[in-house]
Amino acid sequence: MSDDLLLQTPLHALHLRLNARMVPFAGYAMPVQYATGVIAEHRHCRQAAALFDVSHMGQLHLRGPDAAAALETLVPVDVLGLGAGRQRYAFFTNASGGLLDDLMISRPAPDANAAGFGDLFLVVNASCKAADTLHLVANIGHRCTVVPMPERALLALQGPKAVDALARLNPRVAPLVFMAGGLFDLAGAACFVTRSGYTGEDGFEISVPAEAAVALAEALLAQPEVRPAGLGARDTLRLEAGLCLYGHDIDATTSPIEAGLAWAIQKVRRPGGAREGGYPGAAVIGGHLTQGPPSKRVGLVGLERVPVREGAALFDAQGRKLGTVTSGTLAPTVDKPIAMAYLPQQHALPEHEVLAEVRGKRLPMRVQALPFNPHRYCR
Repeated sequence: MSDDLLLQTPLHALHLRLNARMVPFAGYAMPVQYATGVIAEHRHCRQAAALFDVSHMGQLHLRGPDAAAALETLVPVDVLGLGAGRQRYAFFTNASGGLLDDLMISRPAPDANAAGFGDLFLVVNASCKAADTLHLVANIGHRCTVVPMPERALLALQGPKAVDALARLNPRVAPLVFMAGGLFDLAGAACFVTRSGYTGEDGFEISVPAEAAVALAEALLAQPEVRPAGLGARDTLRLEAGLCLYGHDIDATTSPIEAGLAWAIQKVRRPGGAREGGYPGAAVIGGHLTQGPPSKRVGLVGLERVPVREGAALFDAQGRKLGTVTSGTLAPTVDKPIAMAYLPQQHALPEHEVLAEVRGKRLPMRVQALPFNPHRYCR
């Protein structure tokens, strides 16, 4: 797509002032890195606090007393049991048990609901937001009102010192714990803030009115702990954290159980639970839960110092193809080549070795438990 056809986030001019290198991503012009480079941005996030523009993501809310029950017909997670001021990871599934998208669901407290965040507030992936909106309207639009929120930007402040920086703007954010959220005034704007993110670090995601996004970003960047970071660092950080990227590590052909996401399906929605099934692909996913899936997403660590990228084929010692790398990089914190891939169950065992084909050579990799770098969420 030519640059003049790309959409721009409300922070576009700020990125240019900060000398970001812009690239096309999900139909938007997005910063991939700034002058210091991906590795420096990655390390700064692990050590202090990094600010990411994620305004390309889709934000929408569902309004109506039946919203939670309606949404449960599209996702295999417990939405009815989600408490006010809490957030939950979820995914839309298809009839074959595959993943249409993964998303975050929040149940706003009454003050945030009154401020326009609905009975449920959803954040979906940028590349899927149009399809997700249609999916919601077509399937549950008769039970609740589906309201896209293009008038809002989304910022992610991530890192162990994120709380120090954000609390200077509003001390009331500090008591939030992981996957909790609420309405807070930040730099003069009403923002919906959750203590969550996509880096494995402590941090926050902040929904802010588009017209106030630049002022908030500048206020955060003025804090001594905070530096800007782009998509490059976001990708290496999430990969070290063992987190899936939709369209790469998960897609319409992978079940959540194959993807290692069974933890996100609460007991009440599993086979034998009070509200089991009732969502697309429930029979397939239920079977994977009770009998095991045919393959499993695993972490791989390279035994030679050569990056193994997405698309690299994986083989056993006899030369039989086992699978394909879905994400891979030379990890700045781990300081090793790391990757994720799907392997047949008999090969998805800790310490099991496979061979990755890189430029005509087959390099040894070893299965390792995820995440590669420990999560440091504020629980």
